[in-house]
Amino acid sequence: MSKFWKPGTERPRSSLIDDEEGGVLFVSASASSSGFGYSTLERQRQRLPVFKYRTAILYLVENHATTIIVGETGSGKTTQIPQFLKEAGWAEGGRIIACTQPRRLAVQSVSARVAEEMGVKLGEEVGYTIRFEDVTNPGVTMIKFLTDGVLLREMMDDPLLTKYSVIMVDEAHERSISTDILLGLLKKIQRRRPELRLIISSATIEARSMSNFFHDRKRNQGDAANDSAPNTVPAILSVEGKGFTVEIYYLEEPCSSYLQAAVDTVLSIHDKEPVGDILVFLTGQDDIDAAVQLINENAQDHRSHSSGLLVLPLYSGLSRSDQDLIFAPTPKGKRKVVISTNIAETSLTLDGVVYVVDSGFSKQRFYNPITDIENLVVAPISKASARQRAGRAGRVRPGKCFRLYTEEYFMKEMSAEAIPEMQRSNLVGSVIQLKSLGIDNILGFDWPASPPPESMVRALEVLYSLGVLDEDAKLTSPTGFQVAEIPLDPMISKMILSANTYECTEEIIIIAAVLSMQSIWVSARGVQKEFDEAKLRFAAAEGDHVTYLNVYKGFIQSGKSSQWCYKNYINYHAMKKVVDIREQLSKLLKRFGMSLKSCERDTQKLRKAIVAGFFANSCHLEAYSQNGMYKTIRHSQEVFIHPSSVLFRVNPKWVIYHSLVSTDKHYMRNVMAIDPDWLIEAAPHFYQHKRPNLSAPF
Repeated sequence: MSKFWKPGTERPRSSLIDDEEGGVLFVSASASSSGFGYSTLERQRQRLPVFKYRTAILYLVENHATTIIVGETGSGKTTQIPQFLKEAGWAEGGRIIACTQPRRLAVQSVSARVAEEMGVKLGEEVGYTIRFEDVTNPGVTMIKFLTDGVLLREMMDDPLLTKYSVIMVDEAHERSISTDILLGLLKKIQRRRPELRLIISSATIEARSMSNFFHDRKRNQGDAANDSAPNTVPAILSVEGKGFTVEIYYLEEPCSSYLQAAVDTVLSIHDKEPVGDILVFLTGQDDIDAAVQLINENAQDHRSHSSGLLVLPLYSGLSRSDQDLIFAPTPKGKRKVVISTNIAETSLTLDGVVYVVDSGFSKQRFYNPITDIENLVVAPISKASARQRAGRAGRVRPGKCFRLYTEEYFMKEMSAEAIPEMQRSNLVGSVIQLKSLGIDNILGFDWPASPPPESMVRALEVLYSLGVLDEDAKLTSPTGFQVAEIPLDPMISKMILSANTYECTEEIIIIAAVLSMQSIWVSARGVQKEFDEAKLRFAAAEGDHVTYLNVYKGFIQSGKSSQWCYKNYINYHAMKKVVDIREQLSKLLKRFGMSLKSCERDTQKLRKAIVAGFFANSCHLEAYSQNGMYKTIRHSQEVFIHPSSVLFRVNPKWVIYHSLVSTDKHYMRNVMAIDPDWLIEAAPHFYQHKRPNLSAPF
């Protein structure tokens, strides 16, 4: 069992650190008022810390073009501010109040809560929109929650977002790519629409730097003569949270496995601490599934020791029914253990949590524009994130946070803030979005954090090679505009459009829908043999893409049966989503004037259409390779077929892949066997014949 030292002991010294030192101590005047035990939702609303700032918020929004609100998770800002605005008349005359979130799960849960508080049906006065799902009613919806990515897409039809009176960008400190692009574009829109109000809301954001970003001095001078124009100097308001004290415990020595340490700590809390739910921060679905299994196994081995634990996973791909379990009150006599990614850091509020276990890690994306490899790596979190995580324990009463790292590491080695996603990601999707919105000078765009020029150049090259941009770096017509309109990765979008030429749109939109999911398989932990056998039932010699087609056909033939999915180790909720996305894509193609055509069993047509989108991701098996090593044509990068692929150990001579992941090696995911001649057919501008191989000009 990992050893923690207690606050107040002489050595290594007290671990209850004040906020100046970067620890967590959340105490406020409203600490005695939790939301529990109040008979009505209205009384609960009034107990939230943000309620006493209602007048101040409405005054600032009325008088300032931009208002920056800093408030801890749990202060009520996300659910209450849109309601304050509606009550003050900002949704009258057919106008809409928008509230963006970085994550889909948060959009769904927050909108459901606000609809409940207002006593309305979700999808009527209060609605939400996420990719491929619109639960709003035009003319009726007044408060709309949506991801920042969806709001960006809305700008393609309405560049000035004219239907919105107030746009609240929530959780801005997460600095997702979409959030940063959105902030840059909203700043531009404000110049054209001085009546538009912006609220930038966050838990830990650098309010001063955000204020400087939105303080448009030129515009300020221009509006000085106009008395009715709002003040363009951003207002900053700090909302105190309803926090209780949180005791921070550190490890005495670094641990070798944060996963095992997290499991041990949960069991120790359950043994020794009073009632209260536990929130555990791990890195991703695999870690979370493993921890859930380990805790449940322990509960079976020691019935009395761990009975009473209700262990629930929390990550973005979760089904609605599983989400509901997490937010439901903990049953009497049980202790809820929620094992989550960093999604629970800010976006969601879990009311019963008293204990937090912080692994100190999260999964983060890091892109290398030189090798064109995007790694999803487990990386240390920042101090800002550590504070956020600890703060989740002080919501209902004084809590405890167990950090699975030493205090010395926290103080001396942990970075203060996370690197914005914009500076560590592949920017192909971002560039095409900006181009579609008429932003041609991408490098001159007003970014909250400037992206690396190498990533920009690489993105422009890829889009040019796909035929999406012309030689002047403008969107081509119709291909460029159509690719921009399809809300998927540009390579997948190009594959869909090419399917029209090869008369296999019916099959390709199914494959595109599957590729847009994280995975359609369920975790095979402990049942690898059975899982492999199930996969073989669908396996196609051509590779993973055709295999997905077989899975989809089986799912439809089964009558979309959850039992069939369970038997075949397939994620039922993912398959239902695939059906929905396929339907949306078919509507989109009809709008482009394309009809759905099937190539029946002609998989060559199908594979050629896929190559038309993914020709840049081609690889050749190294001659005499004993270990299945491939080299990418573009960069001569050494890569291997991922063990999850149906082509693992088959090793065809030529393949293309959907994405590369890096662990101990660079692995190709979603792999398909191809004929190298198809590469030249699909992209003569990109490839040229050289004996014995192909070569790429860049």
